[in-house]
Amino acid sequence: MGEGGLVSASRTARRDALKIHAITTGTVRVHERQRTGVGRGPLRLLATLADRAWTARLPIHAWLIEHPEGLILVDTGDTASALTPGWFTSWNPYFKLAVRLDLTRADEVDRRLAALGFSPSDVKTVVMTHLHTDHAGGLSHFAGSDVVISAREYADSVGFKGKLNGYLPQHHPDWLDPTLVTFTDGPYSSFDTSQHLTAAGDVVLVPTPGHTPGHMSVIVEDEDASIFLAGDASYTEAAMLAGEADGVTRSVGTAVDTLRRIREMTASRPTVYLPSHDPESAARLAERTAAG
Repeated sequence: MGEGGLVSASRTARRDALKIHAITTGTVRVHERQRTGVGRGPLRLLATLADRAWTARLPIHAWLIEHPEGLILVDTGDTASALTPGWFTSWNPYFKLAVRLDLTRADEVDRRLAALGFSPSDVKTVVMTHLHTDHAGGLSHFAGSDVVISAREYADSVGFKGKLNGYLPQHHPDWLDPTLVTFTDGPYSSFDTSQHLTAAGDVVLVPTPGHTPGHMSVIVEDEDASIFLAGDASYTEAAMLAGEADGVTRSVGTAVDTLRRIREMTASRPTVYLPSHDPESAARLAERTAAG
């Protein structure tokens, strides 16, 4: 696997204006019990599958960071191919019962980047918070980018094991040879381990297990605030503040501990918290509204 995409924070880089864009790649509806779950162990997932209440359409966000060291894309959104018959693993009840996608080819991340004046070839680094299809569906557009994934997430996503874990490894691009993150840079804020992504030390990866065991989030330090690109650490800011784990986690305790660490960070520094499916995330980014 590649090892060249991460850099030491001890080096310095010129600090220019930094911009973060919310990119919406279609929408998804899930059961309400997926956003905040009930029960423990397998019963939690069963409760989510059995729920008859659906959310409104939720955004599928990716995030583009214009950084002096190069463009960084956090997640790639979904692909319109997911609406074609046979895309999903046919025997997995979750894909049949618990998810409804709404997107077209025009919603895919390459088209959204074009609207901002960029192309996939301009993107230096793609960071995957995790590899569920609504976050990884657009990976095929980024063959020329360094793709960064946590080592645990990647190991859990490949082969038959990956299919059992709810991933779609059959749709991973053939060229995928990711830089694997093992979080070797020590504590960061309330997190025991971290990995700096930029030489300037202002983009940091932290482990946020819960939604998946290998899930990670991206922290961007921008002037007087931290921008916390949370993936699916929670589905909403409210769930994070309440410490409510989602309905698909394999370990409620792990998810709750992650949410506690995020709350500790928000209490210590103004933090704009941006889950991928929170309808308010884009507005909070635009207004720099801190959590709490």
